[in-house]
Amino acid sequence: MWLNNNTFFLIAGPCVVESEDICFEIAEQLVAVTTALNIPFVFKASFKKANRSKLDSFSTIGEEKALQILSDVKSRFGVQILTDVHETTDCDKVKDIADIIQIPAFLCRQTELLIAAGKTGKTINIKKGQFVNADMMRHAAAKVASTGNPNIWLTERGTMFGYNDLIVDFRNIPWMKQLGYPVVFDATHSVQQPNGNNGISGGKPEFIETLAKCAIAAGVDGIFLETHPNPGKALSDGTNMLPLNEVQLLLEKLLRIRQAL
Repeated sequence: MWLNNNTFFLIAGPCVVESEDICFEIAEQLVAVTTALNIPFVFKASFKKANRSKLDSFSTIGEEKALQILSDVKSRFGVQILTDVHETTDCDKVKDIADIIQIPAFLCRQTELLIAAGKTGKTINIKKGQFVNADMMRHAAAKVASTGNPNIWLTERGTMFGYNDLIVDFRNIPWMKQLGYPVVFDATHSVQQPNGNNGISGGKPEFIETLAKCAIAAGVDGIFLETHPNPGKALSDGTNMLPLNEVQLLLEKLLRIRQAL
């Protein structure tokens, strides 16, 4: 299902579970678009956001409530679910709902977290830290694989070379593919401008399309993006999201590039 020379898979949804209405609206539209385009789809939303810049930044509507909404999205729309974990105890909380457990980029070296995630037997998507190179991700993958779980994805999301900005080195995609795992490109966090002086990350979403096209040309297996009906009102990462009504056109363009390859 996931690896197909003629297409790519899509991981998409809001940054964080904000409400049932928002999740249902986004899931419904994404299912319709990906079904029409024959693109395998995973619905993504964090049940909580632990790595926020400011103390008063939104983190969750409540863990149990958020997980129930993800469970409802899964059953109502028949989709697979991806959510983040930040602590070892999170793995047990999400394992009965999530099909893919995601390790945030900041935590890609956290040995106990990687092992706890691996022990769930779920697919583990490890985001490459902004501070590591592609080859170093072999060690993160090895920690998960040590549990006997071979279901590992690696995600490129840019590298920080200076203050408050990220640069994407597309060599990381073939380099990480050489490690033998599917590779995903995070098209929205790669345009993020992290940790502004006001404690709120900025972004350059006008470059989402450009970077996503480059990733497809570089041979990526999956595209990750965060989307929202109104990014300006999103409770997390709205400054680097793709508006929901722009997703279909972007996917159509990416498909044409993939098929041309």
